[in-house]
Amino acid sequence: MTAMSTRAKLGVVVASAVLLGAVAAGYAATAAEAPRTAPPAGGEQAVTLTPGPRLLAITDRHVSTVAATDPAGPRTVAGLECLRVYAAAGTGVCLKPETAWSYQVVVLDATLRQTRAVSVPGLPNRARVSASGRMVSWTTFVGGDSYTSGGFSTRTGILDTRSGATVASLEEFTISRDGRDHRNPDVNFWGVTFTADDNRFYATMSTGGKRYLVRGDLAARTVETLKENVECPSLSPDGARLAFKEAIDADPAKGWRLSVLDLSSMRVTATAETRSVDDQAAWLDGGKLAYTLRRDDGQPDVWSVPADGSGTPTLVIPGAESPSPLT
Repeated sequence: MTAMSTRAKLGVVVASAVLLGAVAAGYAATAAEAPRTAPPAGGEQAVTLTPGPRLLAITDRHVSTVAATDPAGPRTVAGLECLRVYAAAGTGVCLKPETAWSYQVVVLDATLRQTRAVSVPGLPNRARVSASGRMVSWTTFVGGDSYTSGGFSTRTGILDTRSGATVASLEEFTISRDGRDHRNPDVNFWGVTFTADDNRFYATMSTGGKRYLVRGDLAARTVETLKENVECPSLSPDGARLAFKEAIDADPAKGWRLSVLDLSSMRVTATAETRSVDDQAAWLDGGKLAYTLRRDDGQPDVWSVPADGSGTPTLVIPGAESPSPLT
């Protein structure tokens, strides 16, 4: 593929993301189209997902870890290639290339050994693991749905690592919007985050040009809308708050403000990060969020900011993306 064709392809993807008013298509495409590089010093056996005072991230498309007390310091990088990664309770999920033009969701044990793999369509976009390590979720950015003017949409799936039960797409679920049954072929979901019971979850749903925070029930196979203009939710460790990206003036074309929603009062607090955050933030602990921002040249960095609106953004892991604490 020539440099010109790569730029053209990325332009189409980014334009489609604006038309959808939704997922981080350009963000995903940038990572997916980046040239493959050999992993820096380190190895498969050097990186583990065992809970401890470390942060997990992607460095040059490879799984890596750093000390939580010195995240800008020495980094251990594995040979495992992933475009998105997340881990909890010794279970990891890696969205990785399967072939030159296809991807798969891979479930990892604490030693990075593959335990399950699911082929998925489209470009990797989001990945999550429940706090117990039992449930994993992913979102990909796909093309070909006739109802989208740009020809792109999303697919979000969930896998129960204990039973093997798989939801190929949340679009299979029964939807309640504002208390009424809702059926529309334009429905898309992305950005799942799980509650402590491994059954309920939060996610983003788009339909009719609007984006909603939804609460889902896996056993009942239902979702219900809770609030507009809430994208890529991430549940706090205490289950009381959701970090999310809020479209400025409800218009994704203007960018997103990293914010926090109190689930009991539904009050929104904007963080001190004023740059546009096109990511599903991760909670480093009960008070700080980690997220990816890209430089002008497209290279990623992991930043952190307090969740209560105080403080200032801090650079955490230079040259990395897709952060999560190893809890």
